[in-house]
Amino acid sequence: MNRYERLNLLLELLAERGRVEVDDIAAELDVSGATVRRDLDHLAGQQLLTRTRGGAVAHSVAYGLPLRYKSVLRAGEKQRIGRAAAGQVARGAVVGINGGTTTTEVARALMTSPDFGGAAGDGVITVVTNALNIANELAVRPQVKLVVTGGVARPLSYELTSPLAGKILSGLSLDVTFLGVDAIDPDSGAYAHHEAAADVDRMLAERAERVVVVADSSKIGIRAFAEICPIGLVHALVTDTDADEDDVRRFRERGVEVIRV
Repeated sequence: MNRYERLNLLLELLAERGRVEVDDIAAELDVSGATVRRDLDHLAGQQLLTRTRGGAVAHSVAYGLPLRYKSVLRAGEKQRIGRAAAGQVARGAVVGINGGTTTTEVARALMTSPDFGGAAGDGVITVVTNALNIANELAVRPQVKLVVTGGVARPLSYELTSPLAGKILSGLSLDVTFLGVDAIDPDSGAYAHHEAAADVDRMLAERAERVVVVADSSKIGIRAFAEICPIGLVHALVTDTDADEDDVRRFRERGVEVIRV
């Protein structure tokens, strides 16, 4: 395990437990206590946790870690979800994509799909996104007509939010929107941690003929702070095989197609 992977795992363990101890983490990761202390000091310096005597406690921003630290959490699941979601897109489609690690994998799968290989300027699909990192990767792809919403950049997620985004989205019609979420519940719907992000996500959903939520199983069956949309607006959920059977059944009872990969 390299240092980058170790830092991500430390943040994941801290988010789950609220507190970690150096000796316990050193034993779990099979590294020295000095290595764990250096890692914790590094993360504390970035205001991602609070150091304590012998360990660390979750910082107030632990619920919304920077995208660069979330990118390798459940990476394999997210890549499979991204490929499965991208497989639902037809040539000529207008696709909405919000920010997040899983939707980034959807965008990457679209870019590398042989179905969308085209000559320069072909523009075989149109992608509308409020995510700067996704826009950066798509901008050099000639087979993609790229539309970026306006807005104010959020440094944690690279997403553009604010009413400026709504001015662009209000005049567009999308075939399908892929939504990355912080939580989704079969009874109440999809959620984000940040209310401004939820507002833009809601507009992307409302402008689409079909809404597909892409979320690994850790996001299922829970709620977060801000509602994106009710479950009735979601047509499909693409997730991994660890999704709880009872949750899957409840989604299907509410008319949501569930695809597990």
